Amino acid sequence: MKITSIRPWLIKSDASYWGEFLFVEVTTDEGVSGWGEITTTTRLANRALCTILRQIGIAVTGENPAHIERLWHKIFRSFTYMGSRGAAVECVSAIDIALWDIRGKVLGKPIYELLGGPVRDEIALYTHPNQAKFTSKEAVVREILDIVESGHTALKFDPFPHQGRTADGLSREQRDGYLDGSMTRKDEREAAELTALIRETAGPDVDILIDAHGRFDVPTAIRLCRSLEEAGQIDWFEEPCPPESLNALKQVREKVSAAISWGERGHTKWDFVPVLENKLADYIMPDVTWTGGITELKKISALCEAYYIPVSPHDAAGPINVVAGAQVMMTVPNFYKLETSEWNLGKYDHLIDRPLDVSNGSLKLTSKPGLGVEMDRDYLQAHEIELD
Repeated sequence: MKITSIRPWLIKSDASYWGEFLFVEVTTDEGVSGWGEITTTTRLANRALCTILRQIGIAVTGENPAHIERLWHKIFRSFTYMGSRGAAVECVSAIDIALWDIRGKVLGKPIYELLGGPVRDEIALYTHPNQAKFTSKEAVVREILDIVESGHTALKFDPFPHQGRTADGLSREQRDGYLDGSMTRKDEREAAELTALIRETAGPDVDILIDAHGRFDVPTAIRLCRSLEEAGQIDWFEEPCPPESLNALKQVREKVSAAISWGERGHTKWDFVPVLENKLADYIMPDVTWTGGITELKKISALCEAYYIPVSPHDAAGPINVVAGAQVMMTVPNFYKLETSEWNLGKYDHLIDRPLDVSNGSLKLTSKPGLGVEMDRDYLQAHEIELD
């Protein structure tokens, strides 16, 4: 069996927070194809990745898709002199996921059976409220109760105002390049009030996870975390500072009591080693579509296991992101919960051949081979964004 093409599918979709999904299909000369995903957070990044993926496709055409580890390194090392983190490893991620999908289909096994077999029957989830619905206190209560009643035992939200939107729809942080890491006292107070309300509504048995989205300077992050600790008994404080400085993370870590979660912008095992060695996080949250795919997520999880640090994969994209992370977590002893963007994932139904079963707050994978889901090619073709 040989790889015949790598095809990016950039899709317009209301199911995506950013209005787009970027899927990747790897095809072979024996008619077996695999699916990956690489959806990023900006239109610019998605289009740049499409270009890179086409060039990688030329480089790996004719290769054996079963040689997953060798192909991982071949692609990764091709970018060493231009920066092997970021875009390069995200392309590796999508292709790696697709290769594991192919391998599972060829062998007739779900991916988790190829990674050592399951250590659990289902995947516990944490999810997000739809904060666009937070138009009143009553609306907040209703949204949180919907999550609790769905069976989820953990939820995550960003209580901090994003400082308003500009005419082009960007937050101030995006418009100014995340230069301003501050937060007004008024916005801090409103964040604390929202957190207290959500804690009161969810009750004492639900984990409350805070996402700071990596946008605060050190003193602001410390102040905000302390404020939320007092307001709502929070269970983690995620990405308090931009990811480029581990020293900044260390300063925050030393001054707050809440557990720290880090990792969605960590690329490959090498980014996670100093975080683990320096005891900078209580939870590690790699994104399978950004950190190096299924191959690398399994390795990062093993590193964390040696430190007794729980792994909780990040998700902010489409159905391949969810199921690829879940396939790995079926085999990981030190697993906490898998992220989903909403408690009801029916928004993905039109993209895949069968709905994802997330009843009672957990994902139930099937025993179908590979990832266990197939993309709806007719829908993809009808909604594909044409690129030059």
